[in-house]
Amino acid sequence: MKFRLFALLAALLMGAFSLGAQDLDARYAAGLLKEGPAPDFSIRGTDGKTYTLKDFKGKTLILDFWATWCPDCREEMPQLLALQEKLKGRKDVVLVGVSFDTDPAALSSYVKEQGITWLQLSEFKKRKDSAIAAAYHIQWIPTKYVIGPDGQILLATVMQDKVEALLADIQEK
Repeated sequence: MKFRLFALLAALLMGAFSLGAQDLDARYAAGLLKEGPAPDFSIRGTDGKTYTLKDFKGKTLILDFWATWCPDCREEMPQLLALQEKLKGRKDVVLVGVSFDTDPAALSSYVKEQGITWLQLSEFKKRKDSAIAAAYHIQWIPTKYVIGPDGQILLATVMQDKVEALLADIQEK
């Protein structure tokens, strides 16, 4: 009896570990744009300026689609803060958040509390009502797009480690 219980627990643990190690893109990023030109956008930043894709031409752009109310986004924030630190000296890469928060005060408070210094854009609409979410086929957050200096999509993913691997590869070239 004890052996069966131990075997069952071991099997459950192994299953949990394999789920954690799986490629989440297969499940959550299947509908994202994978190649071609990135869709243009016109969206207001929390700094009050309006930004378009052309404002980032000539740089590698990381668009991080997220929200303050999203548990997975909050869990990922330490990785993004570390990425922000790594990118400090790089003029060729820009990290930009695209928030699906509907409350400007909540976004502002969280950004300040976390020490987020990268640009934040938001329509202050739910994802399902957002023009940029529709253009980029966002069905899950957090989602990231890496767009090359020429405006072409280099990567669409829900996995932060894939973004960092691509950036390391770009820096080596």
